[in-house]
Amino acid sequence: MTRIGIIIIGSTRPGRNGETVARWVHEIAAQRDDAQYELVDIKEFNLPHLDEMAPPSLGQYTQPHTLRWAEKIASFDGYVFVTPEYNHSTSGALKNAIDFLYAEWNNKAAGFVSYGSVGGARAVEHLRLVVAELQMADVRAQVALSLFTDFENFSVFKPSEHQVGAVNTMLDQLVAWSGALATLRSGTTMATPQSHA
Repeated sequence: MTRIGIIIIGSTRPGRNGETVARWVHEIAAQRDDAQYELVDIKEFNLPHLDEMAPPSLGQYTQPHTLRWAEKIASFDGYVFVTPEYNHSTSGALKNAIDFLYAEWNNKAAGFVSYGSVGGARAVEHLRLVVAELQMADVRAQVALSLFTDFENFSVFKPSEHQVGAVNTMLDQLVAWSGALATLRSGTTMATPQSHA
């Protein structure tokens, strides 16, 4: 069965909203039967600033924290990135966690749940560029949570009802793309059509 990592809780800041948002997404996902969904919190991996000597694209990981992180990320077929918006972008902690790895992300699908004053839209725009470089397919549907309408006093998470539908639409696309990319992940290639000239 397709495995989806609901991540990746992308904030490590004390008092973060991301954990509550990610657990809400996981509760919605757990009611579905199309994939296995697991919460992944980058905070639990205690990743320092990138400290590998070789570029991640070489796959020559040496640090125990990198190896542990790589094993977890490799176990999934797709991901939901839960991100705040900091200064028109995603969090440094999430970008750092992404940058540790390469092949583990390749040929997998990515969906996004963001939150901020403009729904975290600008954070996701940056993340779409990042995941494209990692050969990931990002789905179009996005869940954008506003600090003004989906949070009380900018801190207590109270999502609008329509956001549940937005989560399910994003997950529909994510699971479909994760399955469609399975052929690439298995290392098989599709046959090219024969010329009839």
